[in-house]
Amino acid sequence: MEEDKLSCLIVDDEPMALDLVERYVLKTPFLQLAGKCNSAVEALAYIEKEKVDVVFLDIQMPDLTGLEFAKVVPKSTRIIFTTAFNQYAIEGFKAEALDYLLKPFNYAEFLLAANKAKEWFALWKKRKENIKENSFFYVKSEYKQLKISFDEILYIEGLKDYVKIWLKDNPKPILTLMSLKSLEEVLPSDRFMRVHRSFIVSLPNVEVVERGQIVINKQRITVSEQYKPQFLAYINNNSLE
Repeated sequence: MEEDKLSCLIVDDEPMALDLVERYVLKTPFLQLAGKCNSAVEALAYIEKEKVDVVFLDIQMPDLTGLEFAKVVPKSTRIIFTTAFNQYAIEGFKAEALDYLLKPFNYAEFLLAANKAKEWFALWKKRKENIKENSFFYVKSEYKQLKISFDEILYIEGLKDYVKIWLKDNPKPILTLMSLKSLEEVLPSDRFMRVHRSFIVSLPNVEVVERGQIVINKQRITVSEQYKPQFLAYINNNSLE
């Protein structure tokens, strides 16, 4: 994605609808077309491989509806529904969609929705910068907002829609509704590293590296092949041998 442009995926099982939204995306300066999919199943596979900021998403599609799709995409990927049926509006907003475009919609209506996405990402970028500068963040857990300092974190474990944040001097983890990917985006890369699909570790708290595993506070965490080169480079750069 070009800097300051939002990458967009268009998902619709109607070719004419795909083409219309594509034309609208291409004429909008702050949007960049990442791809087009004619099913939510195809889109899901795409998002697992590529980062997408905004999905322009039809609701009524075979196999997997837009509403079902919206529940499983990362929170960092925002949804704008495009549908011919206004009865889905309430469900759309319950799915935390940024906007809901009712077909047929014109470019002016499309641009209003796209600007909502632009404003949301600008605020999210500012929030991430504040978190990195302050070295802490708040998470919602058990109906409370808990302050988490970078220095307290040992490692973070991903569990589908939730994460467990394991802290120093705390035998129980903080459980919060969040994706591991969204946390990875705000944590400073010089202090935290993704070493497995399900784990981010605090690099200063790595005690032992042994046979492809990290030991932190007696917990063994496997370094997967995907993340091994980056982690070994960090070890080598901080080794006396």
